[in-house]
This record gives sequence, C-alpha cells and structure tokens, in this order.
Amino acid sequence: MKLLRDQINRYLSPGALVILIIAIVAIIIAAVLPRRTAEGIPMWISAEPHFNAYKPFAREWNRRHPDRPINLVLLHGTAMERRMLSGFMAGTPVADIIEPNIGVAAKAFAGPLESVGFLDLTDHLREEGLLETINGPSFAPYTSRGRIFGLPHDVHPVLLAYRADIVEAAGIDVSQIETWEDYFRVLRPLMVDTTGDGRPNRYLLEAWHTNPHAPSIILLQAGGRLIDENERPALNFPRNAEVLARLITWMAGPDRVCVDIETYSASGHRQRLEGLVIGSLVPDWMAGSWKRENPALGGKLKLMPIPAWEKGGRRTSVAGGTMLGFSRNTEHFETAWAFAKELYLSPVLAEQMFRDTNIITPVTALWDSPIFDQPDPFFSGQPSGRLYIEQAPHVPRRPSSPYVVSGLERFINALAALRRYADRNQIYEEAALRIEAQRLLDEAQVEFERFINRNVFLAQEP
Repeated sequence: MKLLRDQINRYLSPGALVILIIAIVAIIIAAVLPRRTAEGIPMWISAEPHFNAYKPFAREWNRRHPDRPINLVLLHGTAMERRMLSGFMAGTPVADIIEPNIGVAAKAFAGPLESVGFLDLTDHLREEGLLETINGPSFAPYTSRGRIFGLPHDVHPVLLAYRADIVEAAGIDVSQIETWEDYFRVLRPLMVDTTGDGRPNRYLLEAWHTNPHAPSIILLQAGGRLIDENERPALNFPRNAEVLARLITWMAGPDRVCVDIETYSASGHRQRLEGLVIGSLVPDWMAGSWKRENPALGGKLKLMPIPAWEKGGRRTSVAGGTMLGFSRNTEHFETAWAFAKELYLSPVLAEQMFRDTNIITPVTALWDSPIFDQPDPFFSGQPSGRLYIEQAPHVPRRPSSPYVVSGLERFINALAALRRYADRNQIYEEAALRIEAQRLLDEAQVEFERFINRNVFLAQEP
C-alpha cells in the first residue's frame, strides 16, 4: 500500500488530483444535462443592424414555411470567424447560411479552390440572371479564381462629406472642384490661424499616415493595388508609389492640409463637430453611423463626389462590405437559396436598410425607389441615397485575396516610413518623395512575396 501511495504522490500531486476529479465531474454533468437544440436552418449574422432588419422576414418566412424554418443566430464577429474557419478546415458543422464581412469571407479563399468552404454560386447566379440584377463590382471581393462564392449585401461607395456651413459662409463654390488639386486650392483660404499659435484652426481633409481608413480609400480610387488580377502581391506597383508620395505632401511639411482624427471615437466626433476638419471620406454605412453617433452635425454637412486623382478620373471609391454565403456541405441549399433571394432582393428590406443605416442596396432594379430621392436633413436636404447610387456603378473592383489586409498593413508601414524620411530630410516635393516611396515598396514587396509563398496551396495553383 505504501508503495502504491508513493507512486501516486510521485506522478500525481494532490493539486493535480483535485483538478482531475473536477474535470471528471464536469464531463459527467455535461453529458447528462439536457441539450437545447435550435430548430430550423441556422443562419449566422455578425452585424446587429442586419440581424434586427432580418427578424421580421424570417418570422414571415417561418409562418409560410413551418416545415422549413430559418433560425437567425447573432454572433460576435470574432466568434463567427473562428467557428466558420474551424468548421471549414476540420469538416465540422457550420451554419447553412453565413453572412461574414469582407475580411472574414476572404480568409476562406486561402487554400485550393476545391477546399473553399462556401458553395460555388456562379452557375446559380448566371442561370437566374442575378449577375445582371446586382451591381457588378460588388461581386468582386467574393470572387476567387473566376468563381463567385457570395451574394453581395451592399456596394459601399464613398463620397466626400464637407462642412457646408463653413464653406458656404466663406463664399466658396465647390462646383469648381474636380480634382484633389482643385480641392486643396479652392478651400485653402479656410486654413487660417486666428489664435496666433502658428497652426491653422482647421484643416481640409481627415487623413493620416497611421490610420488606414483614408489612405486605403484613396489608393483604390487612384487605381493603386495591393494584389494583382492573378492574386499575386503588387505592393511595388508604380501607382502605389505615386499615391504614397502625394499623400505625404498632404500630411507633412509646412504646407500640410490633413489632420489626424480618430475615425470612430467620441473625441473624433467632437473634433468634427467643432470644425477642426472640412472634409472626410465617408462610405454610405459611415454616413449612417454619423447620424446615430454625432447627430449635432446634422444640417452642417453636404456630400459631393470625391475629387478625382487626376482630371477625368474616378470620383468615388469603396470601403467595407458583407456577403451571404452557403456552407458547401449544406443539405438544405434549395430552401436557403430561396430565403436568401427573398431577403436580399426585397424592396422592403432595401428601403429599411437605407432608412436605418444609410446603406444602399446592390440590386440595381431597386435604385429607382423614391426613398433614395428623399431630402436628407442630416446632409442639408440633399438626397444622400441618390448621391451614393450615382457613384455605385463606378466603385473600384477589389480582390478577394486573404492577403489584402497584410498588404494594406505593409502599405501603411511604408507610408509612415516615408513620412519619417520626409521630415528627417525636409523633403516635401512629390517627385523627390516618389523615388524613396518606390524603394520602400520594393523592399516591402520582397517580404510580402516571401510571406504569401509560405502558403504552399496557393503556390501550386496554376
């Protein structure tokens, strides 16, 4: 007996024994407790405004189809990502219908095409004419190697929101503005120092080298790219260097016109309200957020197309996105597909989403709805919906690569490095900065290629 006790003490301490007993008890309790099984075909959603908007549609569907109910499940974005990706990789159950944002969806495209966990919708979309019904560029982030895996929820064009009260009080006519050069020239008189501290009381654009929001929007607008059409890294694309260099002329030096404002914080909203900045790059969803979070701005703002990067160029960009996808292993595709079409093609939902969030639908047949022409008090009576819709067909196409986020991080790092170079050498001319920008991007490209090439599955793709 003593020998046995000595062996137990040697290999299992009293503390470890207590932990083992607790674990065994927990397993037994978990095994005997009754489990609640949700009825219906599960649909995972991570955006609460979407979840709330979909509930009446699901109730009505379930009333008409009691034998084929839909079960809406609201998940935190991180929880959805982990459950979805682990399910795809391990072959464990996931929801039949999943609505991930653009960043989460892209992670499903990291392996071979045959391993993508979403069902290929290309043929269904083509046969049912939905490729013509939905705004074409909106499919791009969910298209991998020529196959479409998601139904777009939105378009998310970007406009410039500017302080019309300040601009018009100064007698400035924004119709003179076509390019960014025009924008800064026409509005430059607003950058005055009335306090005598050597700094302007306000700046002309909300953009900074450490915040990816504005630089990423402008990069797409200008025709820059992080990933090319063959889904390979394109960080050192010459237009990217041009964008870096010009952004630094806006953000640094004695003539800087940009200011750093936190995108989503209460302090950032306060600075906007106080008029620290004249213009901000605002996707349709952000316009909706501002209405909820900074209502005092109402009546002080107007919208206009983004100034073009060059004369005759694109007057919009794009930011964010959500899709509806289906598990490749679903046994209820016909029901899930029918519900998805009823939901996403609904004129009632399109109007409700715009009313609640300012998000415009990608369904082009619904763009004639009178709701998009209604005067918007927040934007000084402009029809904000119509202004966003006018730019929707022109949003730039984006790659579906899971490496876009990594590429953007490297682009922003290069932007910050170029800012340090400019300040250290007191160089603020675009032509001179472009040489250093290209060098920085060439270095980043080598490291980015090395990083992507670790994925042996994509490296083997033709």
